[in-house]
Amino acid sequence: MQTQDTSSQENFKRTMKVRHLVMLSLGGVIGTGLFFNTGYIISTTGAAGTLLAYLIGALVVWLVMVCLGELAVAMPETGAFHVYAARYLSPATGYTVAWLYWLTWTVALGSSLTAAGFCMQYWFPATPVWLWCLVFCIAIYLLNIVSTRFFAEGEFWFSIIKVVTIIAFIILGAGAMFGFIPMKDGSAAPGLSNLTASGWLPHGTLPILMTMVAVNFAFSGTELIGIAAGETEQPQKALPLAIRTTVARLIIFFIGTVFVLAALIPMDQAGIVKSPFVLVFEKIGIPYAADIFNFVILTAILSAANSGLYASGRMLWSLANENTLPRCFAQVNRRGIPVLAITVSMIGGLLALFSSVIAPDTVFMALSAISGFAVVAVWLSICASHYVFRRRHLAAGGSLQQLAYRAPLYPLTPILGFLLCLLACVGLAFDPSQRIALWCGIPFVLFCYAAYHVTHRRNLKAGEANDVA
Repeated sequence: MQTQDTSSQENFKRTMKVRHLVMLSLGGVIGTGLFFNTGYIISTTGAAGTLLAYLIGALVVWLVMVCLGELAVAMPETGAFHVYAARYLSPATGYTVAWLYWLTWTVALGSSLTAAGFCMQYWFPATPVWLWCLVFCIAIYLLNIVSTRFFAEGEFWFSIIKVVTIIAFIILGAGAMFGFIPMKDGSAAPGLSNLTASGWLPHGTLPILMTMVAVNFAFSGTELIGIAAGETEQPQKALPLAIRTTVARLIIFFIGTVFVLAALIPMDQAGIVKSPFVLVFEKIGIPYAADIFNFVILTAILSAANSGLYASGRMLWSLANENTLPRCFAQVNRRGIPVLAITVSMIGGLLALFSSVIAPDTVFMALSAISGFAVVAVWLSICASHYVFRRRHLAAGGSLQQLAYRAPLYPLTPILGFLLCLLACVGLAFDPSQRIALWCGIPFVLFCYAAYHVTHRRNLKAGEANDVA
């Protein structure tokens, strides 16, 4: 049952190493979700509720990643989870998952370019945002089409900056919490008082359910390991190590960061600041805090855009490789780069950027809502695919020893992961500000299923006509 490199992968170059794979995943995760959404979650659920929500989110990430790990080690393919969904759930499900994930990163690419332009305006207020969007668009595009190794090296250094910043933030924030670093206004160190100042769960447990999609979206990007599996050296060894180290670091970074934020920011202040990190830097009076943080945010945005273009391009390539898009999208150049798929994804990102300018409250809001919903839908498909894969492997006479990497506690792992992701989607219905994700996301899923069956029938008829001819 275990599969090595398939013929469909032979044009891709296996140039990524473990360090690239780990940093690609971390780079995709540590971004605006952590830097901005955490303030909203603290104001909604309270300090203790935020910690609990992120702990549940960390559990979901671990469950999804070990499921993906078993699949990706057994079948290391570019496109990964949509291929698994097509193979073990249904072709239409795989098609839908691919388009959901492509849209997720394409929308993120458009919004990232806009945000990067605003970051540069902080230092160069006289220059227009569109000029910086164009500069970063060209830079990100070049990083992706020169070579996979070049892209991976760029993402490695982008991610290093973010990781170092997160570690420094946790250390400095902890110092301020316990009085080792004085507060700027001379007030006493808050210690752990803010964690319970408004009660353990001031608004009950429902807000935790309501914010789970936002928490899961903050953790999204870890699944990039699966997409990059087809371009990684020795995937059977690299993938398990990358998964273990990525999940461990994410839990430390996210839980540590959220703990410091929740301890330093009172609940009633968290919802009125643009970013909770800015408020913390201001409270502890770090020199040039605004410039430092603006640089870190810019790095995070460019890193997310870099990862997003990589992911969306590989999704289009994989759809074409599965014969659900024209074969021209499956072509790669001599360096193993799917140039057309990356180019079309970049154009999609520019269209998302355009919609964020001309229709931020209609078209772009709908796209963003689908984007958040899509991540959780993709995780659902990973858990379901793993559950079916293991059952079929054993039913076909395979043994557990044949699997180089095995998800622990099967079948509890995929079942619990699936149920927690499903629960997060249900939570959207209780939050008026996020409910649009369901109203847009569910019809989009139904549209994708319908589109698959229409195009599949057309392809079958074309194939039959060719056979007759």
